Amino acid sequence: MSDTIYDLVVIGSGPGGYVAAIRAGQLGFNTACIERYPILGGVCLNVGCIPSKALLDSSEHFHNAKHAFAAHGIKAEVSLDLPTMMKRKDQVVFELTRGVGTLFKKNKVTPIQGVARLVSPTEIEVKGDAGTQRIKTRRILIATGSKPIALPGVPYDGKRIVHSTDALSLPEVPKKMIVIGAGAIGLELGSVWMRLGAEVTVLEFMDRPVAGMDKRSGELLKRALEKQGMKFRFKASAKSAVVKGKQVEVTVAEGDKTTTETCDVLLVAVGRRAYTDGLGAKELGIAMDEKGRVKVDAHYQTSVPGIWAIGDCTPGPMLAHKAEEEGIAAVEMMAGQPGHVAYHCIPNVVYTWPELAGVGVTEEEAAEKGLQVNVGMFPFLANGRAKAMGERDGQVKIIADAKTDRIVGAHIIGPRASDLIAELAFAMEMGAAAEDVARSVHAHPTLPEAVKEAALAVAKRAIHI
Repeated sequence: MSDTIYDLVVIGSGPGGYVAAIRAGQLGFNTACIERYPILGGVCLNVGCIPSKALLDSSEHFHNAKHAFAAHGIKAEVSLDLPTMMKRKDQVVFELTRGVGTLFKKNKVTPIQGVARLVSPTEIEVKGDAGTQRIKTRRILIATGSKPIALPGVPYDGKRIVHSTDALSLPEVPKKMIVIGAGAIGLELGSVWMRLGAEVTVLEFMDRPVAGMDKRSGELLKRALEKQGMKFRFKASAKSAVVKGKQVEVTVAEGDKTTTETCDVLLVAVGRRAYTDGLGAKELGIAMDEKGRVKVDAHYQTSVPGIWAIGDCTPGPMLAHKAEEEGIAAVEMMAGQPGHVAYHCIPNVVYTWPELAGVGVTEEEAAEKGLQVNVGMFPFLANGRAKAMGERDGQVKIIADAKTDRIVGAHIIGPRASDLIAELAFAMEMGAAAEDVARSVHAHPTLPEAVKEAALAVAKRAIHI
């Protein structure tokens, strides 16, 4: 056992964990961060957000070179070099994960490699390549993240029946891919392989894609993806799947009808679950909910004094940026500072093309809550910069309280929606009214002008429609 007694030990080096550890270092805590894998960064940097976005960008370039460049007067013979594309993706991941290590050194955070198990509120057992050691600490922050959910009757084999991690490293483009789940992960990875040449069909149990987001925006996204070649089957589910040779036979149920479909790769993207396997949380008496997530209070403290938890292993949306903000807030509150996360201002993004982004309530949610609202919409078709880019699909929607004009929700489908939503998330954080955004000067010609016009449309005074 080491003689060192840390002020804080963070378990997990994903976005929530490593950011919390860095903030703790900034605040003067003697901090360690335990990571079970040899490379820092967790799921997001290694096999999630970052590699998927690298492939989305690469596949978008490939798709545009084949289908969009000609309209710009660019003629090219295009072929796919998948190994080089994968190498670039891996290089992006390497540079960012290495950067976490550099930030740890800068902020005097001690990385510890191994599998952590809670022994007590002040002691952690770590099993690594060098053996087993005991770590003593005054505080523990659990940031162990999540892992893909498996479907009964659909066993992963890592080659033909795959989850999101496997789908980032397929050795070749499948001729036919079936995706189970029309959420962000399924649509993003389905888009990657569709752009590279796969025939992609998405099965979704619900009657719409991205069910938690704005209904109209989701419908527009579906139409855009269908134009690109993606096929959808709603109210459909996979009951079983069997690998036979180089193909997968999938039993699909749609109402009373059952069919057998075949594909080269079956991607299961039905969500993620909190990952606390082997942590010893239950054995230590840490309260968990019915979904296996760690229960926390408003200060991110668990039911066991001295132990906190954040991110995907706790209730709430499983988003990297949510975990980051929780990590910062939790550590600041440990230090006696007023940590804060405005949950109603956390944006959610689907990184397809067009992108879909939302923050706050949808029109449907406003109606359910009995909230009287005014809605302003502006199409990208009427935006000069979007038209110059050749991007005609999508719109900006702003939802404002009818009495106060404060923005309570915003939903964007279109080019760079992931960037544009930040203005409206900030506006909501600051309690801004639609009128405030409408009065703000936006450079011309730019995509953000569509945000200004939607804000003007809340009061029925948009200029360009």
